[in-house]
Amino acid sequence: MAERRKFKKRYCRYCEQKVEFIDYKDLNLLKFSLSERFKIMPRRLTGNCKRHQEMVTVAIKRARQTALIPYIVDRKNVIDNPFDLIR
Repeated sequence: MAERRKFKKRYCRYCEQKVEFIDYKDLNLLKFSLSERFKIMPRRLTGNCKRHQEMVTVAIKRARQTALIPYIVDRKNVIDNPFDLIR
C-alpha cells in the first residue's frame, strides 16, 4: 500500500491575529486569499475557518465592484507579479 502523505496543519491567519472584520479596502490582507490570476482561493488551500472565509469572499467581491481588484487578468499581457498592480 502507498504511504499516506503528511501535510502541515493549516491554520486561520485571521483567527490568529484576532481579526473581527475584514475590510475590503485593506488589500494587503486580501492578497493572501487570491491566486496569481486574482481568483478566490478555497479554504482547503488557505486554511481559513468558515467564518473568516465568508468575510474574505464578501470583501474581495466588494473590492472588485469598487475596482480595487480586477475581475480577470488578461492572458495576452503576461505580468511577472500581478500583485504589484495592487496599490
